[in-house]
Amino acid sequence: MRARDLGIAIGSGTPGPFNAITDVAGVRVGHTTLISGDGPLQVGQGPVRTGVTVIVPCEDVGRVPLFAGCHRLNGNGELTGLEWVRESGYLTSPVAITNTHSVGVVRDALVADEIRARPAGEVFWSLPVVGETWDGALNDINGMHVSAQHCQKALAAASTGPVAEGNVGGGTGMICHEFKGGIGTSSRVVDAAHGGYTVGILVQANYGRRERLTVAGAPVGIEIPVTEVPSPSVPSLPANPPGAGSIIVVVATDAPLLPHQCTRLAQRAGLGIARAGGVGDHSSGDLFIAFATGNVTPADASSGSASPGTGERDWAGGPDWIGGSITSTVRMLADEKMTPLYDAVVDATEESIVNALVAATTMTGRDGITAYSLPHDRLAEVLKKFGRG
Repeated sequence: MRARDLGIAIGSGTPGPFNAITDVAGVRVGHTTLISGDGPLQVGQGPVRTGVTVIVPCEDVGRVPLFAGCHRLNGNGELTGLEWVRESGYLTSPVAITNTHSVGVVRDALVADEIRARPAGEVFWSLPVVGETWDGALNDINGMHVSAQHCQKALAAASTGPVAEGNVGGGTGMICHEFKGGIGTSSRVVDAAHGGYTVGILVQANYGRRERLTVAGAPVGIEIPVTEVPSPSVPSLPANPPGAGSIIVVVATDAPLLPHQCTRLAQRAGLGIARAGGVGDHSSGDLFIAFATGNVTPADASSGSASPGTGERDWAGGPDWIGGSITSTVRMLADEKMTPLYDAVVDATEESIVNALVAATTMTGRDGITAYSLPHDRLAEVLKKFGRG
């Protein structure tokens, strides 16, 4: 179930065929979901409610970097590899998302995967991009249940087409606006007059206070308060405020953008979060990365050279993107033509969050703590009440 299945349309833009980040050609998404055990928390034993989500930007991304940028709305979180993204303007790895205490093992698994993919004995360096949000309300987060094999499984499962949402992958144990949250995705195709480019978003939504939740402009969180649908409570964490958590946003586009433009695109994800009711709470890690495939297409990436006459970047001259030609030819969307892409990011980010909420189902985790799903019938009633449904 998705927002549009309930008649909820966010913004005025047109989604791509799958209304997902995979509408950007070459982008693939894979999940590994870990659910086991019930009852009292036993560290190392469970209950387990966690997983890994991997976004593969294009084939051979480790050898053919993509221009990228990033943004921090609030920094109580982690997205590894961002210093190199800021310094170089390149994304040189898949992007993975998991729980807070599994970032290290997933990062190492991405390095190991690249080692396996390269010729034996080849020396290289890797700074993978791995993000996190905290699933300790439902999951035995200190039990370290995510392994390198789980990351490998998500990579192997990565595919184009529809993307599973809600209680899957890294979003398995996540909570959003005190409802069950998780993975959500959406896309927009810019009008042909503005280039016809596609923008895709994927979020891992684990943030927000109930009373601030807004859907398509309607005050859903106020209309469906915790007295009606209870908020998950964590007795062992009395200092954990309602709605504490984080959100990771991955922005993809096929527009020919330079790194500074990717950064500007990433910034706009915060506006989509704000429209859904997020404010970047003190305890929230709101971290965004944007990458653009418009200078190196997936087809060009595998050969390391440009298609004739396309104006794509020329990486010819060696087996890797380091070395070879001393010049590169790139295209750039004029800065003054960026606004339609900003619209797309804002709308698709908001819809991704709503899709995460609509797709998620009620989950009971450790110590019997329950995160209830956003009830579809009540959501429809609230939207109708405020002229949004």
